[in-house]
Amino acid sequence: QVQLVESGGDLVQPGGSLRLSCAASGSIRFNAMAWYRQRPGKQRELVAVISSDGSTNYADSAKGRFYISRDNAKNTVNLQMNSLKPEDTAIYYCWRGGGPIETWGQGTRVTVSS
Repeated sequence: QVQLVESGGDLVQPGGSLRLSCAASGSIRFNAMAWYRQRPGKQRELVAVISSDGSTNYADSAKGRFYISRDNAKNTVNLQMNSLKPEDTAIYYCWRGGGPIETWGQGTRVTVSS
């Protein structure tokens, strides 16, 4: 069973940047990978996804500010977050696709506040 561990969450001021990382315990080469987030009192939502061939898609709220990337050799996925806003405050989760078997990390907390 592949496990995912997120890191990089922090307290930052509006306009700042963070880079989140997701480390997988096994290969992600043939898997779609994604970042989700759950804001306080809200449902979990998709932020960015990257397919096995490298194509990407972003939520409207993330376009132009967030960038997802993958390094299959290192079994890692990153999320570069720029121009952060208070509404980006959330627990950010890494996701690994695998047909009917999906894997979630435990999340990393991002707080954007003055």
